[in-house]
Amino acid sequence: SFPWFRVTLAAGGLMGMGYLIMRATVPTPEQTYAALAPDLKRKVDANRAARLAQEQLMKQQIDAQASHVPSSLPYGSTPNE
Repeated sequence: SFPWFRVTLAAGGLMGMGYLIMRATVPTPEQTYAALAPDLKRKVDANRAARLAQEQLMKQQIDAQASHVPSSLPYGSTPNE
């Protein structure tokens, strides 16, 4: 018979070891940012500010659309018709 238990245990052990090696060797985003050169930090900060401004604008647009009360007119008609 096939040793399913041992194979499952070995596969789990290999995955666990891989996860531990990854956690030990891959830097956190904060460590990566701290290791950047000053000019790259400025670019990252500019991109973050632009992304936050874009997200804030999108949130304002979504809020404006959500608070808009739809009219009782059918789609495509104008109030003068």
